Amino acid sequence: MCGIVGIVAKSPVNQDIYDALTVLQHRGQDAAGIVTCHNGKLNQRKANGLVRDVFRATHMQQLQGNCGIGHVRYPTAGSSSPALAQPFYVNSPYGISLAHNGNLTNSDALSQELYQSDLRHLNTESDSEVLLNIFAHELQKLGKLVPTAEDIFQAVAGVHERCAGGYAAVAMLAGYGIVGFRDPNGIRPIVYGRREGKNGPEYMIASESVALDALGYKLVRDLAPGEAVYIDNNGNIELRQCAAHSELNPCIFEHVYFARPDSIMDGVSVYKARLRQGERLADKILRLRPDHDIDVVIPIPDSSRIAGQSLASRLGVKFREGLVKNRYIGRTFIMPGQSVRKKSVKQKLNAIGLEFKGKNVMLVDDSIVRGTTCEQIIEMARDAGAAKVYFASAAPPVRYPNVYGIDMPSAGELIAHGRTEEEVAELIGADWLVYQDLDDLVACSGEGNKNIRNFDCSVFTGEYATMDVDELYLERLAKDRSDAMKEKREQLLGSDGALIGLHNDMS
Repeated sequence: MCGIVGIVAKSPVNQDIYDALTVLQHRGQDAAGIVTCHNGKLNQRKANGLVRDVFRATHMQQLQGNCGIGHVRYPTAGSSSPALAQPFYVNSPYGISLAHNGNLTNSDALSQELYQSDLRHLNTESDSEVLLNIFAHELQKLGKLVPTAEDIFQAVAGVHERCAGGYAAVAMLAGYGIVGFRDPNGIRPIVYGRREGKNGPEYMIASESVALDALGYKLVRDLAPGEAVYIDNNGNIELRQCAAHSELNPCIFEHVYFARPDSIMDGVSVYKARLRQGERLADKILRLRPDHDIDVVIPIPDSSRIAGQSLASRLGVKFREGLVKNRYIGRTFIMPGQSVRKKSVKQKLNAIGLEFKGKNVMLVDDSIVRGTTCEQIIEMARDAGAAKVYFASAAPPVRYPNVYGIDMPSAGELIAHGRTEEEVAELIGADWLVYQDLDDLVACSGEGNKNIRNFDCSVFTGEYATMDVDELYLERLAKDRSDAMKEKREQLLGSDGALIGLHNDMS
């Protein structure tokens, strides 16, 4: 999962892009990058690290221009090499930079096509570089010296025809403007907004509406699945549906975990969706255990706090912040390597003994993936003196990997895969475990926008919207995402991110 932003303004955009990326930092903590355009020349700064660490005053001064794009990254199958930090760049045609959120499910086949048919060289294993080169090739085929909006939309249509998966992207054409586009299933989020500047309207494209809010832009709307928006350097804006077939299937895991609660996605308030998740979960608890003995509800910070509050209120039970978070430790879910994840939980959370001692505690989390984190937190609760420890998940059992840009492991590494709820409860050490029902989760999000007929729930059902994911693909994905493979990649990379004996097999 990554965060993207693009701005076309009447004044320098470097500070606004920086501020937007800090707001989107929750979507990726591995690397950050900004590219701006000034007098047709591109200026770039990108590196591993948080936004605040990547950009210094000297970098910001060099990022001149009234047009630019930015990116925050977290790694999926790839390594965390600086070479993989975005935005990516190709010089032909025009000079194009691109930032991407998502994953292409046919990336391997496209890599072969780019090399053998399109005669384009790929320098990394990133599917974002694949997406950029597909877009660039589709533009180059048109052979125009000066691209029009129609040319750009035709190129995006070519991207949709060739690329499969879930993706949202912003691309900047040096000296011309910015284009944003979304996959035909609308799996990954992207919005655009408008701000009235002193010299005319200014436009911003971003992964989440909260980035617009923070910079004073008014949300216009989400891009529809398959739709593209083009904003030229003069502030002229055009939108076009570029996919022959499209259907909105937004990722419901955004509402569960990734998105900030103050974002609006496809007309759905993430905050209200999470409130409803807690209420529905409480109703299930009351059905299963009307005479429950829960003394206190304690959320596992931060993304489960809202659901925990509404759950406690519906149950008529005290809600307490019994776990204190060290805010200088990154999000555990997106940390590579099992040993790193285990160590970080201990550093990340500390229990307040007064809220646990002698009580029957209901811990609430947004979801359970590997089970590593919740197992350690349950142990932490018992060490703090809890009489009983119950566990509630605001999401259904995660039994299948995500193939659209979320770094979920192979099915075999998912604790709920092939196991009953009772077996999972025993493995994590809970006295009782309750999961959200899938129908209830869908209802929690669907209530916010009745026009959404389907959500991407593949991590719960194993049903993939792109219809191109088979067992062979999942086996390759599992191998690429294994901790052992990630460690091997890191060993093949130099300290400066240079590839050492690592290349794409084009044979």
